[in-house]
Amino acid sequence: MSAVVSGGGVRPTRRAVALTTGLLVLFLIYSLAPTWFLIVSATKNQTDLYSTFGLWFSSNHLADNVQEIWTYHDGVFNRWIGNSILYSTLGAAGSTLVSLAAGYGLSKFDFRGRGAFFAVIVGASLLPSTLLAFPLYLVFAQIGLTNTIWSVLIPYFINPFGVYLGKVYADSSVPTELMEAARLDGAGELRIFWSVALRLMRTGGITIFMLEFINIWNNFFLPLFMLTGERTFPVSLGLYSWLQQAQTARDMNTLVLTGSLLSIVPLAVFMFALQKYWRSGILMGSLK
Repeated sequence: MSAVVSGGGVRPTRRAVALTTGLLVLFLIYSLAPTWFLIVSATKNQTDLYSTFGLWFSSNHLADNVQEIWTYHDGVFNRWIGNSILYSTLGAAGSTLVSLAAGYGLSKFDFRGRGAFFAVIVGASLLPSTLLAFPLYLVFAQIGLTNTIWSVLIPYFINPFGVYLGKVYADSSVPTELMEAARLDGAGELRIFWSVALRLMRTGGITIFMLEFINIWNNFFLPLFMLTGERTFPVSLGLYSWLQQAQTARDMNTLVLTGSLLSIVPLAVFMFALQKYWRSGILMGSLK
């Protein structure tokens, strides 16, 4: 028996609490183990990386590893971090605007084929992005945009799942009566969307922006197909290129592991910084 009735409510038994707690602890360990491995490995030099226990510290060479990675190959790692920030910020901003506009249109305008169009969007959101990398490369190769920033940004602007979220937020947060009142006051549809709907959909916009920023930052296959110049690589592809070099030149594992740890830092800062605005957006949405 997993629960007992006490005081008019259901209280879980000690066995159920212990089992649930144990599963949560195991899940926490499983989730944090890769990050712990990166932290430990980034403090080791090349010799300690292979000769000591992988999940615990030895001598501390973190400062030396960080210094080397900042200066290696004319500081190209700094360029990769900047590229990732650029791709993620612009891509997520464009995707958020397109998703909110498309979701708003699907929610608030009645047009022929709306149901079929929405069904296509839901179906497209189920497709793995890796399946689209090669077809997208063929398209951009035909128009001569490969190895440019646009070959990475333009595909990021189209996010079917973001459009779905935009429609959900438009359904729940933009009253039709408010739109009708704005039309009576003489506002056009573009002004209603820009001045009224976007403000009310702020929580959804922040959510879409956050999810897309993380997705673009971690994306690997699209830049792998589209980009060939080292100076245009995001950090994920750049570290992979170092790993490929390790098979023919020097052992780059220490630099790759240290770079992987450093690449998490901007993402962690972004998530913690945005959390405050996300919470305030939810609070303001609830007050409205």
